[in-house]
Amino acid sequence: IIAGLHEFNPMMGHRGCRLAVTYPEIAAMQTRAVIKAALKVQAAHPDWKMVPEIMIPLVGEVKELKYVKGVVVETADAIIKEAGSDMKYLVGTMIEIPRAAITADEIAKEAGFFSFGTNDLTQMTFGFSRDDAGKFLDAYYDRKIYENDPFAKLDQNGVGKLVAMAAKLGREANPDLHLGICGEHGGDPSSVEFCHRTGLDYVSCSPFRVPIARLAAAQAAIKG
Repeated sequence: IIAGLHEFNPMMGHRGCRLAVTYPEIAAMQTRAVIKAALKVQAAHPDWKMVPEIMIPLVGEVKELKYVKGVVVETADAIIKEAGSDMKYLVGTMIEIPRAAITADEIAKEAGFFSFGTNDLTQMTFGFSRDDAGKFLDAYYDRKIYENDPFAKLDQNGVGKLVAMAAKLGREANPDLHLGICGEHGGDPSSVEFCHRTGLDYVSCSPFRVPIARLAAAQAAIKG
């Protein structure tokens, strides 16, 4: 069984929504955990308004999202009904595959929000692995082929165009679409400013980068 699960390139292999397509029970299990936790918090704090957001990752085709979303909605609605609650929730997706950015208008019709997974979007757009790129990137910096580490500072000329295109296409198809970015780029000041200019609603990043991200977001807002 272990040998059968081996993958030569697991970063592009059986993970994300692909796992939920082959094993829908995983999506159902995770949905139960999220919704039950939200209901528990809501019961403990009646003055709060819990609106959980369930994100389906690694989508590259709208039919993937539609299928997994069906599992999520069926599970969530049954639990909420059983609890006698009227709690609302959102189902969205991570935009981290170039094809998802290119077909964002189709995907937006099934999504309540987009969160741009720029770590994976960067590696798939450049065509190199963030785990192995360190072996040759130093030579690229020395020869001024790349000025910065594309995994630390968002490549606005390439990856950024995919983000901007997906944001535009997505909002045109679904004006209520929430847009955000998650990953290490969310803590880089120039990347945060780019997200502000592009019309994204929020950035998220690892905890130690939060102060930098908040400062960068404030500066970007002041600049307009």
